[in-house]
Amino acid sequence: MAMTASEIERLIKAAIPDAEVTITDLAGDGDHYSARVVSGSFAGLSRVRQHQKVYASLEGRMGGELHALQLQTAAPEETEIGKCK
Repeated sequence: MAMTASEIERLIKAAIPDAEVTITDLAGDGDHYSARVVSGSFAGLSRVRQHQKVYASLEGRMGGELHALQLQTAAPEETEIGKCK
């Protein structure tokens, strides 16, 4: 069973409470999403570590309920007017 965008957002926000999350269904199939996540908890972390935090928030659903998730992450100070570079 595929995940909904709202379920992905809920999981990310549960693990990263200050996160600003935008989810886009890339293929219209409920199986391929893009996520933009901005969080103060990403400050000082490498992009890889930021992505690891987001993937960990999905509690093992990657590769099962969720086939693909394209990530764009940033700390607030890395953004321009609230948007990831």
